[in-house]
Amino acid sequence: MSQPSTRPEGLSAYIAVTAAYWAFMLTDGALRMLVLLHFHTLGFSPVQLAYLFVLYEIAGMVTNLSAGWIAARFGLTSTLYAGLGLQVVALIALAQLDPSWTVGVSVAFVMIVQGASGVAKDLAKMSSKSAVKILAPTEGGGLFRWVAVLTGSKNAVKGVGFLLGAALLASLGFVWAVLVMAVVLAAILVAVLVAMPSGLPKGKKGTKFSEVFSKSANVNWLSAARVFLFGARDVWFVVGIPIYFYAVLSDGTEEGNRAAFFMIGTFMAVWIILYGAVQAAAPKLLNAANRPEGDLIRAARSWAGALAVVPAVLTAAILVADGQQTWLTVTVVIGLLVFGALFAVNSSLHSYLILAFTKAERVTMDVGFYYMANAGGRLVGTVLSGLTYQVGGLALTLGTAAVMVGLAALASGKLSVEEPEASLA
Repeated sequence: MSQPSTRPEGLSAYIAVTAAYWAFMLTDGALRMLVLLHFHTLGFSPVQLAYLFVLYEIAGMVTNLSAGWIAARFGLTSTLYAGLGLQVVALIALAQLDPSWTVGVSVAFVMIVQGASGVAKDLAKMSSKSAVKILAPTEGGGLFRWVAVLTGSKNAVKGVGFLLGAALLASLGFVWAVLVMAVVLAAILVAVLVAMPSGLPKGKKGTKFSEVFSKSANVNWLSAARVFLFGARDVWFVVGIPIYFYAVLSDGTEEGNRAAFFMIGTFMAVWIILYGAVQAAAPKLLNAANRPEGDLIRAARSWAGALAVVPAVLTAAILVADGQQTWLTVTVVIGLLVFGALFAVNSSLHSYLILAFTKAERVTMDVGFYYMANAGGRLVGTVLSGLTYQVGGLALTLGTAAVMVGLAALASGKLSVEEPEASLA
């Protein structure tokens, strides 16, 4: 069967999907930073801050499980447009937050809005990642290249979003920052609706919901590895590190708070941009075009093992720091940047392997199932981020990350080279 990507409209569709995904992730990164920093300054504890993102991740799990079936039934463009539109609604709703509300009401409201944003994100993500399987060329490692470019560029854009969110909060305030993002994303949605070319499947009537559960051992083990991999990232990323840096950088004054916002946003942005750049370069770093698929499957375990070393070393550094705050902070920054580079290779390998393991006729369902696992890992990481930081500080947070990466390595070791679904043919 001919590849759609060899036709001009196939490449145009890939570009349009990528552009839409970029726009979404820019607002997603900015919104996360806005919510985190705004509510921290209102006096929310680390656990309360984690609660704000819990429904976001739960919604992601449910959405990914059902979105694969919806896309298979109604078409990929329908889920992509729905994701962008729902994010616009969520942003407008968040601007209605009333400072006079009690803490409990505020938490409940933001959790609901973040839940809607979580649905939106995973509709857009599943659509974009599935489109790569349909549109990418198979020759010369084309699938790995295209998914690496989409994923890597998306994360670089999300990194800019972190910086944008911090900058908008400091310059415009919470409400206007959210409204500006809603207007920009709505304009982009209209542009995508007008410009989207043909090239993506329209859906197939009669697709059963039960088909979303994969019978492939490789898809299931890779999904398990994804749970632990992203749990290990979010256990420090969501609450622990931003609050740690705020405690170190802010002097408690309004001017000091603004300076801390910019520095925290800058670090988070640099981390995500580095992560995205390494993701995009992963096919070259791994020499994927000249290696058999079996080598790349086996590499997933070894790269996860290397990643586990970093949070373990950082945990030890915190325990022996003995009050040397400046030295410790510099060590943590450098260590987390190294973690980001290694994490990017792991994540890129996973993103390629899920598309390699699945078949074109059920790509949306396998990708949806896999990203449900991804959201599950983020949910566990989000809850543990607030809990571990509040109970044991940064040492417990990073120690938990090390354990979770180790579990990801064990799950990756269960991937089979011989399984038929692993073929790209």
